[in-house]
Order: sequence, then structure tokens, then C-alpha cells
Amino acid sequence: MNDNKLASDAGSRDASPAARGAATRGRSGAATRARILEVASELFYADGVRATSADRIIEQVGITKVTFYRHFRTKSVLVVAYLEEQAAAERAWMEGVRRKDDPVGSLRALATDIGAVSCKPGFRGCAFINAAAEFSDPDDPVRSAVDAHRCWMLAEFADIAADAGIKDSQMVARQLMILRDGAMVNGYLGDPATLGASLAAAFTSVVAPPAAPER
Repeated sequence: MNDNKLASDAGSRDASPAARGAATRGRSGAATRARILEVASELFYADGVRATSADRIIEQVGITKVTFYRHFRTKSVLVVAYLEEQAAAERAWMEGVRRKDDPVGSLRALATDIGAVSCKPGFRGCAFINAAAEFSDPDDPVRSAVDAHRCWMLAEFADIAADAGIKDSQMVARQLMILRDGAMVNGYLGDPATLGASLAAAFTSVVAPPAAPER
């Protein structure tokens, strides 16, 4: 055992009961917060934000109202945390599928992944589109979280369009966003089996349209 570990163990033994209790509560508190967010995320996505009450989350987590509101002072704060967690996951996903110097390949990879996700049991479309449908007030913190994520996604699409040599990358980014949004809805309402290939073809037609036939 190294000296640092011995020193750490000694420090833990020498700490006052109050300090040790605070550290334990801190670890327990982080786990409780994570569990609240996990349960809320599942319910918000499956059943809708407004249809999911704080009382239902509290019951499923198995905590008191005092504990719930200690971690999330309002339900709105919890919804924003849910969307921010979803946004972080999508940013990591986008980073993983982007292909350097291959904009068409990046879009095809995105389309393939969207198609795969839409085929999974429990798919309910885009969490951000769903939340926007429930929160129409542009000044609501929930809607602000939705808008921030969509601004990021538009910027990603604009970067891909610029990599493809398109001058009006902002216009093309909006077109790609419309295709992506439509695909997320279609994956929930339509046949998800063909979604990936159809979306890839649509993306490609926008970024790399076929050359005009020679006369």
C-alpha cells in the first residue's frame, strides 16, 4: 500500500464524525439526484412532461417530497436537467459519427444511427420536439433549453454544409434540420425499417445533388 493511501486512510479516521457524516451524505445525495433524474427522464420521454407529476416521480424513486425538492426546487428545474442531459448525449453522439473531411459520409452515418434508434422499442421521437410541443412560451426555461440545443444542432449542420463547399451553409443547415425533424417524427409514426436509408438519400440530395445530365 502506498504512502498516499495510508495518509488518506489516516485522515479519514481522524476526521470528526460530523465531517464523515457530511461526506457520506454528499455521496448519497449525488446518487439520489442521479436516480431522480433517471426515473424522471424515463417518464418524461415515455408519457410526456406535463403528464408526469412530481408526486409520481417521488413515489417511483421512493423518497420524500423534502428530499425531492432539496435536489430540484421545481419541476421545471428537473425538466431542464433532463433536457440538458439529453443534449450532452446528442453532442457526444454527433462527435462520434462526424467524419473529418467527409461531409456526405458524416450525414450518412447520422442517418443510419437515427434509423437504428427509431427501430428500438419505446422510441417516441425527439425529446426536444416533444418538449417544445408542450411548452409554447418562448420565455419558459424549458423552451430555452430546447432552443439552445437546436441552435447547436443547426451550427453542426452548417459546419457539415461548409465542409461540403456549400456557400449558403446556413440555408442548407435549415434544410438538413427539417429533414432530421421529419425523420424523427416518421420513425415514431411511420415504418422505421426504411428510415435510415431514406434519410441518407435525402441528406445526400441536399449536400451533394446529382450533376445535371450533359446535353
